[in-house]
Amino acid sequence: MKTRVKVIQYIAILMGMVSSAAAFPPAVGILGKAQSCLACHVDNGLWLDGADLIIDIVEKGTGRSLRQPDGTFKLSVKRGEPATVMTIIGYRNSVNEPVPYRNAWLYVAPETIGDSALSKFLPGWEVNLPMACRIVGDKSDLYPNANLTALPMTICPGDAARNGRVTLQVMLTRGESVKGKPKEGMLGSYFEKTLTLEVSE
Repeated sequence: MKTRVKVIQYIAILMGMVSSAAAFPPAVGILGKAQSCLACHVDNGLWLDGADLIIDIVEKGTGRSLRQPDGTFKLSVKRGEPATVMTIIGYRNSVNEPVPYRNAWLYVAPETIGDSALSKFLPGWEVNLPMACRIVGDKSDLYPNANLTALPMTICPGDAARNGRVTLQVMLTRGESVKGKPKEGMLGSYFEKTLTLEVSE
């Protein structure tokens, strides 16, 4: 009887975890067939893709930005060797306008959206943190006096990894969504950037 109760409690815990995961951003492309955050949220924020916006991917060890002249990002990694990058997102301080205080992001290979796999990263690439939702407050020497989030992501091309691209989907937000009505109650600005990954033999 005790064993049965424990099993029921364990199942309830798992169901709670699944329910939380389904509702916790950024679940786009992971638990559904939505193409982007805008399937649930509105791009109604005050923050624009200009000089004040910060979206950068940098090498963790050197601090070197992976940004290319065309605005995309590019990383070359030796097969079987992990590389760690920092995803830095934020907005510079403004005395006239409110700034976002929560950033959500997701790295996803668009062709994987809608399949049954949990990972939506490029096939053959191992990755430990392809998405996050984080309150601002991190620091970066590259962007002083800015409202930032900065988290590391380690990726490693396995035997089956091939060259390809992933889309970095970003939402800068302020306020809280209304439960059951995610398009109400929250300001958000949506952006997309491209990260090209190359396998170096």
